[in-house]
Amino acid sequence: MKNKILWFIIFALLVIAIIVASLFIKGKELETIQGSNTINESKEEDSMNVLKVTDNTFEQEVLKSNIPVLIDFYADWCGPCKMLSPTVDEVAAENDDIKVVKINVDESQETAIKYRVMSIPTLVVIKNGNEVNRSVGVIDKEEILNMVK
Repeated sequence: MKNKILWFIIFALLVIAIIVASLFIKGKELETIQGSNTINESKEEDSMNVLKVTDNTFEQEVLKSNIPVLIDFYADWCGPCKMLSPTVDEVAAENDDIKVVKINVDESQETAIKYRVMSIPTLVVIKNGNEVNRSVGVIDKEEILNMVK
């Protein structure tokens, strides 16, 4: 009888240890997730010089702009778009003489169709309401700056 009680206590302690360990691991996962959200928030702050434009705001923000506008046509699910995005953000942060906007092609299909965006990412430069340059695919910062100048 003593053996059975001893084995029961050992088993109960083992179950408690497993539960505590799993709660500890879940807590660490939660900290990691919360930490990555902080990283994402800081990335969003870096792109504060980039304006998100929609079909409704396109004319006012792009076509009526007094300075050249670099448009980044993208989609949230697009891997190459995610690769290009930090470079576009960097160009925006370092160049006050151009306006940088992003248009999600899934949310603003009318504008994407009007500008014949067939592949993403597509960068388009608008000056005085007219398209003056275009690039499709991932390009480096220097190439973007050459497009705009």
